[in-house]
Amino acid sequence: MSGKSSQVRRKRTASASERAGVQSVVVAARVLKALAAHGGVATLKELAVAAAMPRAKVHRYLGSLRAGGLVAQNPESGRYEIGPTAVTVGLVGLSRVSPVRQLQDLLPRVRDRINATVTAAIWGERGPTIVAMEESDHLVTMNLRVGSVLPLLNTAIGRLFLAYLAPAQTARFVAEERAGPLGHAAPSEADLSDLLQNIRARRLSHVRGVLIPGVDAIAAPVFDYRERIVAVICAVGHAGTGITRWDGAAAQALRDAAAELSAQLGSIAQGPTDNGSVALVTNDKNVRRRRDRRQDA
Repeated sequence: MSGKSSQVRRKRTASASERAGVQSVVVAARVLKALAAHGGVATLKELAVAAAMPRAKVHRYLGSLRAGGLVAQNPESGRYEIGPTAVTVGLVGLSRVSPVRQLQDLLPRVRDRINATVTAAIWGERGPTIVAMEESDHLVTMNLRVGSVLPLLNTAIGRLFLAYLAPAQTARFVAEERAGPLGHAAPSEADLSDLLQNIRARRLSHVRGVLIPGVDAIAAPVFDYRERIVAVICAVGHAGTGITRWDGAAAQALRDAAAELSAQLGSIAQGPTDNGSVALVTNDKNVRRRRDRRQDA
């Protein structure tokens, strides 16, 4: 009996030790995420606040992370930085990322969640270009397909690219559209400025029957590890279905999908707020300033 009891105790001890080891990895990951959210450079105090952990505990984990090359410490300032091993792991992960493939994998889930036709676009040589589309049971007649190029001024997708890309990338297309057949339906310069400001505040864009009469659309941006817009996910539906409501099911599904894909692409500066919009989750002022400058560009 004593032999069996000893064996049971050893198994329990081993199991407890294994659980503690797994928990340590989870805690260490929290510290690394806090460091990443601060732009890769932070003090011990800042990391403790961001990770919601006692400073002494964070310090212990930082010691282990430094030993593994995941974290480094600046000898002059004392600030902690992303270490060479973490950089290597991150670069390998990024090299395996394909935004278009991931968009194609993601869209069916978004379509099934809201039972609406969804599309995805990236920025191409001629402007916003559709790279994926999933149709729902509620068929919407659109003269659009994979490869179609969308206007900037009159579409939910185009306005998101306008909101986040530098003017130098979009100015030529905007001028051509204003001079083209759809120029009469384009918002004025003043109205466009207000629209783009609202889009940046909500991280959403919608239009009602502008490009295609009777068809409404709402869209959300996807960002990469540089916090640059790389894609837009969009849901379309018949006018009157409420698909463009800011607080509707489509808006929430798009926010969730865009946040999920942005995280997969390395974005660290986005997260859900209490009102459902997407906002910065970092307390790092430098990261906020970088994003603000991109929004104002």
